[in-house]
Amino acid sequence: MDKKNMFTKILAILGSILVWLTLLAPVFFWLLFALRRGVINLEHFDYLIPAELFPLALVGGGLLVWAALRARKYIKLVAGSLSLAIVALFSGQLLAVLTGLATGETKLGGWQWAVVLGAIGIYILALVGLGVGGILLSRRRVKPVGQE
Repeated sequence: MDKKNMFTKILAILGSILVWLTLLAPVFFWLLFALRRGVINLEHFDYLIPAELFPLALVGGGLLVWAALRARKYIKLVAGSLSLAIVALFSGQLLAVLTGLATGETKLGGWQWAVVLGAIGIYILALVGLGVGGILLSRRRVKPVGQE
């Protein structure tokens, strides 16, 4: 395995870890809370953690885009997922501010809440797509030198 291919694989693995860590953090903290309290309750599941960990997802996504460009594989999947995640997250935040949800002027519920939750849902689905792209890049076979 040459150094270029190994570096690309390392980028893909690190990027995947960061993206999946962002996605799995709420599940981990929810289970930890449930084990401490002895009660499994979905009310304690914090679905906003992936949005709060956006910088981690952005770094991971950047590493995956870099790996995809180097490998010339899955570029549309990775770059498209990262772009959609960024647009969805910032759109959701903008909508929360514009509708008054961010300041508390508007109570939770109603169409405003549904639209903002929809944007967060799209953000999370885009991160899943990014994570899948990272797994595909990480699993990519690296040909030995001379057999490329």
